[in-house]
Amino acid sequence: MRRAARLVNVAWSTLQYKSRKEKQEPLRQRLREIAATHVRYGYRRLTVLLRREGWKVNAKRVYRLYDEENLKVRSVERKKIARRQRIPQAQATGPNHCWSADFVSDKLSDGRSIRILTVIDQFTRECVWLEADRSMNGLKVVAGLTRAIAERRAAPRSITLDNGSEFAGRAMEAWAMQSGVQLCFIRPGRPVENGYIESFNGRLRDECLNVEWFPTLAEARRKLAVWRAYYNNERPHSALDDRPPRVFAAQFQPRPTRSALSDRSKPNGKPRQGFAAPAKAALDPVRRLAEDTGYQGEALKRIARTRDSLLSLWSDFQAHETGSGGP
Repeated sequence: MRRAARLVNVAWSTLQYKSRKEKQEPLRQRLREIAATHVRYGYRRLTVLLRREGWKVNAKRVYRLYDEENLKVRSVERKKIARRQRIPQAQATGPNHCWSADFVSDKLSDGRSIRILTVIDQFTRECVWLEADRSMNGLKVVAGLTRAIAERRAAPRSITLDNGSEFAGRAMEAWAMQSGVQLCFIRPGRPVENGYIESFNGRLRDECLNVEWFPTLAEARRKLAVWRAYYNNERPHSALDDRPPRVFAAQFQPRPTRSALSDRSKPNGKPRQGFAAPAKAALDPVRRLAEDTGYQGEALKRIARTRDSLLSLWSDFQAHETGSGGP
């Protein structure tokens, strides 16, 4: 061995050197466990999950261990095509500004096909709704979107859709007119114009549909609900600075504001000294006034007119709320 080292001009100490670096077996074990749970995650997303658990690691170290443990995700290389210019679409500027909807197909264990309605928020990347059924039509899509709006307590301004018969039918058009939602259809044969939902459908198929086994439709719905909750609350999203969509959306929730009437009162709810409560002052005609009878009569007339106008407004509001009044 010494003679061979002299022939190739390699120092004997270099040839006999053995690395003294730690094997980092606990980190390797945890990396293998997370990769076994999320089989389609790459090393960057695994790095985010390790950091959440308290591991002080960077992406370079995780990638080295990821490569040594042979955990690379195999993906099909796409054919390169020439880039084409296309018309840019308006971007969502806040939650519930624009949703995207599409369908994903899958099969149960007995070979029966199912269709899954997918709806996401383009701004927060939240999965607004996931609904599986044996078949889908316009009425079922309308029912799913209605439940999604009831869950979020807000309707979107617009929904980006393809030109499928489920979206372009009369049921969807009537629902959109009634709900005040604008339907934005992409050009035929241009799924890239609805890229948000196409990207989400790829994640759904890669991380859920290709991993889970659905024996029945009920089990498929249950597992989809579990995955949706995980996607919104825990899964790191690279476009959101590795934050879950629900955490990103929380910073856009409106904050409660104090009204001007509450600022005029004391903390105990009583009006400040020298000021009458605004509602009572307007509706009570026998409030103490000046001793001057002429001034008192004129003041009573003004208060009576104010009371009548307020009562008229209140009656109109109650009639509108109960549906008995006009539009």
